[in-house]
Amino acid sequence: VQLQASGGGLVQAGGSLRVTCAASGRTLSSYAMGWFRQAPGKEREFVAAISWRRGDTKYSDSVKGRFTISRDNAKNSVYLQMNSLKPEDTAVYYCAADPYFPLYGSSWSVDYWGQGTQVTVSS
Repeated sequence: VQLQASGGGLVQAGGSLRVTCAASGRTLSSYAMGWFRQAPGKEREFVAAISWRRGDTKYSDSVKGRFTISRDNAKNSVYLQMNSLKPEDTAVYYCAADPYFPLYGSSWSVDYWGQGTQVTVSS
């Protein structure tokens, strides 16, 4: 599975942005999908996940209520809609795929990673 993230950019605090992850090489329809992010000087952290069958979702506390993960299996894509962005959301955002939906996002060990896309939120 090859994953390519896109849609990052520069946005002011309070604004919105949607990042997209497009997959190739294998259909994503049987994989849980997710987003992680890594800010400068910090470890990569879990952001959100979505299951492949029922579309169950899971979010980190820091983005819950502001970010929405969704998927379109027909387009082999997953999306992260980010609203009410804050400067602390600035990071490189990575998409990920794994056969199993995580019980805990913080301990989710994924099989496939995509290249990241930079999201910068100015104050």
